[in-house]
Amino acid sequence: MNIGSVVEGIFGLALLGMIMLDIFQTVVMPRRAASVGRRFRPSRYVTAYLWRPWRWLGLHFDPDRREAFLGSFAALSVMLLLVSWVAGLVIGYGLLLDGFREQIKPPPENLGASMYFAGTSLLTLGFGDYVAVSGWARLTTLAAAATGLGLFAAVLTLLFTLYGSFLRREVAVLVLEAGAGSPPSGVTLLETYALAGIRADLPRVFETWQAWAAEVLESHLAYPVLAYFRSSHDNASWISSLGAVMDAATLVLTTIEDGPKGWAKLSRAVGAHCLEDLVLNFRLRDAREVGLERAEFDEACRRLEWAGFRLRDPDEAWDSFSRLRMEYAGRVNALAHNWASPPAQWIGDRSPLRHPRMHVQPPARPLVGAPD
Repeated sequence: MNIGSVVEGIFGLALLGMIMLDIFQTVVMPRRAASVGRRFRPSRYVTAYLWRPWRWLGLHFDPDRREAFLGSFAALSVMLLLVSWVAGLVIGYGLLLDGFREQIKPPPENLGASMYFAGTSLLTLGFGDYVAVSGWARLTTLAAAATGLGLFAAVLTLLFTLYGSFLRREVAVLVLEAGAGSPPSGVTLLETYALAGIRADLPRVFETWQAWAAEVLESHLAYPVLAYFRSSHDNASWISSLGAVMDAATLVLTTIEDGPKGWAKLSRAVGAHCLEDLVLNFRLRDAREVGLERAEFDEACRRLEWAGFRLRDPDEAWDSFSRLRMEYAGRVNALAHNWASPPAQWIGDRSPLRHPRMHVQPPARPLVGAPD
């Protein structure tokens, strides 16, 4: 074996080690990016770096085409991730086999032929035009075949995990839409439950979304590509839904006298933790901002009072509300801006949406038992 074959073997082993480590960290034992260092990882680059130009292009489309285009990115990125893993393994095993060409019959005429042999071994095609007849070449082809079977089994596991987490996330978003509207609003959520005479069920809503935020935090840190999966419903987004629940909880804690403050506090705490870690994990800008004007808050108070809630003094409520909302509003807007989520009340940066989708709601009508 000459020097060139040794160098090829070293590069091949290094590439194989990097790809297999990436597969292990992505599928078998996923961890957030900060815990695995800043090493080169195809799974991170496929999503994070391709999303920027994809998002920029999608924001120039009309509303219907924009959502369809942006919504296709997540599935495409999973396919590209598989392609990048297969390509990396083929190149790595091809470099190894090219170093053992004397042990292959007929000997590959160039590196391209060695990669072809590696590909047929990895995909277990076994055409028979190249055969490893002895030594390390035989061991390499066996390892390639075993890696190929393991890779596709791991990808199937990843797909089931991703779509299971996505469906659980979106079911809660769709259920929230019935009370919070579309796009969702924390004020609308509280108003709907009050006018419908089911204010006693608000603690259950906050309890549900406390568990939802915890699951989203764990799943989206372990599998970052989940954050790129968009809702298939108009004006719906997991980001704006979480923001709406956070707003509702903050209004209960700061503005409403007779709300479920215990569950609101717990839900808000887990939601704030979810937002903080997601912003840190995706390296987004964390700005401290209230995100609304005093006039918008006063209008929300009028709606809540009309719905039957007892409210605190407006000035005291505004001071408390603006202080608490400043802790998470910038993070919600950073996530909404990064994923170009449909704007909602007090949530989302409207500047990048050149053609925002309009959603016209019918005028509100008092429900049975609503105050005159």
